[in-house]
Amino acid sequence: MPCLQAVLFDIDDTLFSTTEFANKARANAVHAMIKYGLQASEEEAHAELREVISEFSSNYGRHYDKLVIRLSGRSLHPARRAMIVNAGVVAYHDTKFKGLKLFDDVTPLLVGLKSCGIRIGVITHGWTAKQTEKMIRLGLVPLLITPDSVFISDSVGINKPNPKLYQTALSNMGLNDPGQVMYVGDNPTNDIAPPNGLGMKTVWCTRASRTKKTDIQATHTVANFVELAEILRSEYQIPLPAFGGE
Repeated sequence: MPCLQAVLFDIDDTLFSTTEFANKARANAVHAMIKYGLQASEEEAHAELREVISEFSSNYGRHYDKLVIRLSGRSLHPARRAMIVNAGVVAYHDTKFKGLKLFDDVTPLLVGLKSCGIRIGVITHGWTAKQTEKMIRLGLVPLLITPDSVFISDSVGINKPNPKLYQTALSNMGLNDPGQVMYVGDNPTNDIAPPNGLGMKTVWCTRASRTKKTDIQATHTVANFVELAEILRSEYQIPLPAFGGE
């Protein structure tokens, strides 16, 4: 009998490279906006866009509107402004259609866990519409997720790193022993410290993490899910099949 009931996952920079994808999508958006009349160099536009995102958060829905106003002023003809803004929106979403994909070792691990009878879920920070769209585009829903195992900070009403978000997931999934639940994430402050405090097993996956050093100690630290699979086999007696060049 495996000594884990469930493995729960962060999404961004854990199951796919959010940072890499966002940088590429924003670069394509800026290029398109300049093509359609934004009066700025790509370097100037990128710098201003970074400021907009920092000031309004990455979940804000009108970054490009603010960018055009800040670089071109409010006197720009409304139709011209709308054309530039939507050129950016279209380029961003075209990138999303073409480039959003899971890390190669994610699907084999999730399929393997599911075949071994381990419950799988998601605890993620962000807006409900954006996070559910990601899950659909990434193909996660048919792989592993049922609605009662998805916990998004916006819909739950609790943000990371508040441990109540994790406690809500445990309670709603009927996981009464936190020591038999593992959480996998990329951010030590948001993804490791809170479940540590609840007594959950924690895994810091470092491959896309923007944090390079931390005093927060995870139960396990891995570079990828091939390493995680080996830990699940050897330390938790979960008979996962080999994958990823093992």
